[in-house]
Amino acid sequence: MVEDSEGLKNSGSQRIWTETPIRRENRFIDAVLSYLMGPRFLVYASCALSIWGDRMWHFAMSVFLIELYGHNLLLTAVFGLVVAGSVLVFGALIGDWIDRKPRNKVAHASLFIQNSSVTACCVVLMLVFSYKAEIEQMWHGWFTVFCYAVVIILADLANLASTALTITIQKDWIVVITGDNRGQLAGMNAAIRRMDQVINIFAPLSVGQVMTWASNVIGCGFILGWNLISLLVEFIFLSRVYQLVPPLAVKSQQNAGEYVIERQVELTNVPGKYYLGNLNLTVFPEMQRKSVTKLPLCFRKMHRMLCTCRDGWKAYYRQSVFLAGLGLAFLYTTVLGFDCITTGYAYTQGISGSLLSILMALSAFSGLMGTVLFTKLRKHYGLAVTGVVSSLLHVSCLMLCVFSVFAPGSPFDLGIFSLLTSKNSSLNHETLQKNQLHIYPFQRNINQPILPDRSSIHWTNNTVLLDSVHGSDHPESYISIILLFSGVILARIGLWSFDLTVTQLLQENIPESERGIVNGVQSSMNYLMDLVHFIMVILAPQPQQFGLLVIISLLFVITGHVMYFIYAKKYKIKETVIQTNSERKPQNPSV
Repeated sequence: MVEDSEGLKNSGSQRIWTETPIRRENRFIDAVLSYLMGPRFLVYASCALSIWGDRMWHFAMSVFLIELYGHNLLLTAVFGLVVAGSVLVFGALIGDWIDRKPRNKVAHASLFIQNSSVTACCVVLMLVFSYKAEIEQMWHGWFTVFCYAVVIILADLANLASTALTITIQKDWIVVITGDNRGQLAGMNAAIRRMDQVINIFAPLSVGQVMTWASNVIGCGFILGWNLISLLVEFIFLSRVYQLVPPLAVKSQQNAGEYVIERQVELTNVPGKYYLGNLNLTVFPEMQRKSVTKLPLCFRKMHRMLCTCRDGWKAYYRQSVFLAGLGLAFLYTTVLGFDCITTGYAYTQGISGSLLSILMALSAFSGLMGTVLFTKLRKHYGLAVTGVVSSLLHVSCLMLCVFSVFAPGSPFDLGIFSLLTSKNSSLNHETLQKNQLHIYPFQRNINQPILPDRSSIHWTNNTVLLDSVHGSDHPESYISIILLFSGVILARIGLWSFDLTVTQLLQENIPESERGIVNGVQSSMNYLMDLVHFIMVILAPQPQQFGLLVIISLLFVITGHVMYFIYAKKYKIKETVIQTNSERKPQNPSV
């Protein structure tokens, strides 16, 4: 009996030992399937598809506009102005619409409008490229202008919808999904930013290869097919996320502040009394209400839109993180990034397109390191300190760019201003001709290939330019250009860490009922400062003046970080007061 019992024990232990690996494998498979079907992965997949489509479309659109208008930058400049101006004007209205509508309807509507606009734009472009000669003969050439206008309007509409979708998913949904877990929120923010950095390299490369080896028409068809598939997949994924996370269906309707009450009354335009929760509020005085209702319908709608924009900017200014958001917007006024301006300048200094592509890859890797730095610093020191460290790192790396202005090989020469302002002098004109080596030509040789190197076209902040210049002779020294790009690449670490810090501060501190309108105004501020950056380039377009732009850019960056330092100081003081009050509470047992 004893032997039998021992045999049973041995067999039982052997059975447990043989079943354990299977159970572990099953648990691993269940965990993987659970993650793949969970809301976080579905959000990641949806964002990846959306970002990939946006990057492909932005790159292709820049090339298409240049090809359409006879290798001229006019259409590109108009498109950049329209995109930036539309977000600047309609940012608050988009945010207000996001706040008022259910989350699933906002996401689905934004997704549908974005992809359908891109699809329609691709169809128009395919027709224009295929029948360009016939179209130019219609209406004495005005039908071509009409097609250009349709393309720009559809592309701008797609950008507005993309802005709405980004605010909805990345500024609101992930906050609800993570709940009060700030660590998970930081992780999701960093993961989405990493995807953006990687996709920013490979998405333009993919569509660029199609356009290079096939044609622009095939490129349009490739983007069209991608958008149709992406629309279906993203719609399914976002619908599934909405079902898996019940809090997404609950939206706070109680907005703090009198401006919201006024805005809601103006939107409803109903006489009598207005009810908000348990509050019974009286509407505007009778004379004000009559003065509004007497206006025609179109003017009343315009009045409501203007009031919504005004109230949105008031809400943005009233936020506790206002200075942090404004500081982030100031970082957009800079030429110290891998945009068309900096890469065009490098091209005039003898840097080849292949080397620029390698530098852009290093910049993306630097951005990835910035996301890792953010997660580490936030975990150990908190958001406020993370922003301070990131700011110091960003500014210190950009100092290399300032040093490059005065280093050997730099074309920096403020004397070009006097040459440009006194062209009537024949001596100055001759001097200008001698110094034409580093100056951008305004016209292109008709026999020169339009796109000798695809990497000379770059998209940044939804505004695109083409560095339409020949590579200049090799400079006397490469020290200046090495310092410039070393500073730009290393600064990406601090830049993206700071960007993620401010992004999470906005997510955590903006009330749920105001997330849409405040983030919409933040997008408007970003585009406004981006416009200032391009105005700077228009006023000082010569390579000899680029050093001045570098110094001005650094001043804007420092100003933005100083704003954040002021916010961080107030934040730490407030945090200290709260901790002090919480520590004093146990000392009063009678209370």
